[in-house]
Amino acid sequence: MPAARALAALALLLFAGIAWYLAPLEPSVLALQFQFTPKSYGYVIHAWTEDDLQRYRAHFAADYLLLTAYGAMGWMVATRSAGFRALPGAIRRSARWWLPVAAVFDAVENALQLWLTAVPRFGVPLPYAVSAGCSVAKWSLLFAFGLLALWALARTNDPCKARP
Repeated sequence: MPAARALAALALLLFAGIAWYLAPLEPSVLALQFQFTPKSYGYVIHAWTEDDLQRYRAHFAADYLLLTAYGAMGWMVATRSAGFRALPGAIRRSARWWLPVAAVFDAVENALQLWLTAVPRFGVPLPYAVSAGCSVAKWSLLFAFGLLALWALARTNDPCKARP
């Protein structure tokens, strides 16, 4: 699975680079992602300088590459790895979609974040809630996939399991 490994390495490098690039923002980007209302969102945005806001908006090109990489990698790992093939059928079949769907939620969140940070839009509460909801869904799927990958690894490397 060299392609999956390359995509995983790319995703890891992009994630690390984005985290490093956005680290100066206080409150953090993660705090912004979970703001469901215009008021709470405004508290985060208004704590940033104009340069901070531009820094935030500039990271989206790399973030779209990141979500593409982790979405494709998740599909490959879930459909081609021995560890995932060892999982029960329904879990295995659904798991192939977890990271691609997380990437779709991430893309929608990114589009909304770009729109919400272009000009003040505090009179339209729905996009804030949808953006934060996409963030919750994205992070939940990423975390669940990570746990599932650990379970798959444990099942295939279980020293107590009979070997054929």
